[in-house]
Amino acid sequence: MTPWEFKGRELVNCTCEYGCNCQFNALPDKGHCHAVAGIVIDEGRFGDARLDGLKIAAVFKWPGPIHEGNGEAMAFVDERADAAQRDGLLRIMSGQDTAPFATMFAVFASTLSKMHDPVFAKIDIDIDVDGRQGRVLVQDHIDLTGRPIRNPVTGADTRAQIVLPDGFEYELAEIGSASSRTGGPVLVQIDDKYAQFARLHLNNNGVVRSRTASAAA
Repeated sequence: MTPWEFKGRELVNCTCEYGCNCQFNALPDKGHCHAVAGIVIDEGRFGDARLDGLKIAAVFKWPGPIHEGNGEAMAFVDERADAAQRDGLLRIMSGQDTAPFATMFAVFASTLSKMHDPVFAKIDIDIDVDGRQGRVLVQDHIDLTGRPIRNPVTGADTRAQIVLPDGFEYELAEIGSASSRTGGPVLVQIDDKYAQFARLHLNNNGVVRSRTASAAA
């Protein structure tokens, strides 16, 4: 197993209402799950290959709850990545070189029946976790915009968080709203639904914990 680790920021938009039932071991509120995601790797490595500053994205589509499988997905890798970096990123994203079900990448990969060929492209990502603002753009493939949830009466920003001390993706996520459009073989359209903005710290064995039980309480 090649050792890897990275710290980064993610923006994920899915078809659930604000809160996302999947975060609480419940069924998706639309009966299916469609999701679009982008990640900026602020610092990281896969073996000897540095991953600092690289970006990845993905589109997922499950016809029912994720755990029932039969999903399809498409991965996008920063065109700036060299051969070693591309290989490392794709291995991470497909759940390889990872303890069984230790990361969301490994969990999601186990539920897919169709994985489209990866796309190497320019990926524009801007994520402000605390501000709940973000954008993910891959020309002809992904247009994702995230923002804070706003009070429908006053228009004021509303702040909410999800804390998962034992999560396989993050420990804490800021919750917002987002809309997505995708092109290509995995078509997704989401309007003003659940968005999570999170700082990630992952390695072969899952989330690298920084929060104590008392801090998470």
